[in-house]
Amino acid sequence: MNFSKPIRIYYLTLVLTFFLTGLTYSQGLSPEDVVSLETVGAVSLSHDGEMIAYTLSVPRTADESVGRNYSELYLIPVSGGEATPVIEKPLSAGSPQWGSDGRLYFTARLADHHNQVQIYSVNRSGVDLQMHTNAEHGLGSFSWSADGSTLAYLAMDPVSDELRALRESGYDMIVAGENLRYMRLWVQAGVGEAEIITDEDTYVWDFSWAPDGERIAVRISDKPGADVEQMYTSYALINRDGSGLTMLMDAPKKKAGMSWSPDGSKLAVVAGKVYSDPLPQRLWILEADGSGNRDITPENWEGTIETVGWMDGQTLMFTAVERSSAYLYNLQLNRGTTTHIAGGGSEIFRSVSMDANRRVFAASVNTKNHPGEVYVGDVRRGNLQRLTHHNNWISDRELGEQTSIIWKGADELEIEGILVKPVGYQEGVRYPLAILPHGGPEGISMNGWNTRPLYPTQILANEGYVVLKPNYRGSGGRGTGFASANHRDLGGKEFEDVLLAIDHLDELGLIDPEKVGISGTSYGGYFAAWAATRHSDRFAAGITFAGLSNWISFTGTTDIPHEMSVVHWDLYWFDNPGQNWERSPVAWLNHANTPLLVAHGLADDRVHPEQSIQLYQFLEMKGIPTGLVLYPRQPHGLTERAHQLDFMNRVVNWFEEHVK
Repeated sequence: MNFSKPIRIYYLTLVLTFFLTGLTYSQGLSPEDVVSLETVGAVSLSHDGEMIAYTLSVPRTADESVGRNYSELYLIPVSGGEATPVIEKPLSAGSPQWGSDGRLYFTARLADHHNQVQIYSVNRSGVDLQMHTNAEHGLGSFSWSADGSTLAYLAMDPVSDELRALRESGYDMIVAGENLRYMRLWVQAGVGEAEIITDEDTYVWDFSWAPDGERIAVRISDKPGADVEQMYTSYALINRDGSGLTMLMDAPKKKAGMSWSPDGSKLAVVAGKVYSDPLPQRLWILEADGSGNRDITPENWEGTIETVGWMDGQTLMFTAVERSSAYLYNLQLNRGTTTHIAGGGSEIFRSVSMDANRRVFAASVNTKNHPGEVYVGDVRRGNLQRLTHHNNWISDRELGEQTSIIWKGADELEIEGILVKPVGYQEGVRYPLAILPHGGPEGISMNGWNTRPLYPTQILANEGYVVLKPNYRGSGGRGTGFASANHRDLGGKEFEDVLLAIDHLDELGLIDPEKVGISGTSYGGYFAAWAATRHSDRFAAGITFAGLSNWISFTGTTDIPHEMSVVHWDLYWFDNPGQNWERSPVAWLNHANTPLLVAHGLADDRVHPEQSIQLYQFLEMKGIPTGLVLYPRQPHGLTERAHQLDFMNRVVNWFEEHVK
């Protein structure tokens, strides 16, 4: 394929007339629809199993100030009916959880009470608001002891008055390793004064009260940082007064949530198998007396475990992803056997919460037809009932048919992914193909709702594209072995898996192999840049958002250099600099002629904007059609409405010009 069109350089401007007008969308989803979606987030079921609290992410409208979505808080009976608003925009709330007194507790910044985030509660009718903390500089996650007598919460160290004064005087230098701020664990008995119980050199990432209220399990590190949190935290126990710190698991590996057994003798945690496991995806039991730890993940397990809790002293309940579906299971410790409770279809579970008797559960569930909604289910029978119906207008939109497909990847390894056919699909017609690879690379494209601003799946289906979201080797959802199958070979066989998917869809007669575009974010952005350079002969156009372009400079500028080296490369670049350079898109510019649009958030610490700036500049110097779009204030993603709309319309325009 020969792309000899003149260079077109697109810059972000305040006026988006060209991109926000002149586009016609048929009966399917439009960018305006996507930035209007409301999504259920955290879900909490009352102890008696009668009421559900949930947060709802509500986007800002065009006439509101710039910022992130609001997080509203609602109550709804398990029996169904109208939801009662507790906190609505322009206010936001989070972390809903029920207390032993039957009240709903949550975090919020309510200016009438305090200018920082505090813990509040309401009764089950959503009224009688009470404030329970007076943290001078605000707080984060929290939890009550089982008897409701003592509150524990996390709060970040404030900036000292002395340091603030120096900064205001111009002494605002940023010096590596200096003025580090730590997250502390605070304990407050009743309405008394809160006290810090952790040492000054201990950063607390997560915690959980023991059933007796005398001990607290913590996930800690000796310093802050994204890389530390990813790879170098430890599970430990501490007494409620801060004494007796005891390590339970300090081996470096990925670690996540933890849950106490009812008798307080052990902890169930979700952690990696080994140091190089790309995900915390296996079940471990830690003996609280420090006598030992054991991996109890079922033998030959090929899923990714995400959360765990106790049903009783011998039974765990956990959520897991297997390929592109979500499941809810029981695990009998004394037998090592699992029992399927729910899931396996198009219902994707998030934020599962049980009642005190472990008979009913509530969850945020999304499907291929709608974003997250509140569902309730029976633990014994597993039947699900949908309680909320936000975004009812989606039923007026025609969506492309979505299915999970399988093909043979490199070395005949079975690869799975999500395929969406164009809206109005006609048998026998060959369509242009849009590949949307997930990030990570340990991410997973799920067979639920998967349209969002950086991955506009159904928008492209509405524009007449077959859309493929491949779960290439290295993805989660199939256990440690599959997630590690790309070690020391990034951009190698994992990308062959994607190329072979194109061949597979061509053989099925679904696509025109001369009209293939690719767009991805983060590691998916690396795939897009890799496609447009190393494999330029296979792709008509590419779009990379926050993507990697140079493995060596990326490692030197990211906030996760160890995590990326250990669990993805399984190799530090200075041990094999040749391979890191050879797998960098900028190393293949002499091989490239594919038009590539480059975009990035300017507040991105994960993938520094220099990755996109150097890629764009080199493409421009080589005369390859390109463009650079930089989004102020945006982190490793897009959080603002105008930026989200802008990016989605650029995707449609770029593919329209260079793929179709």
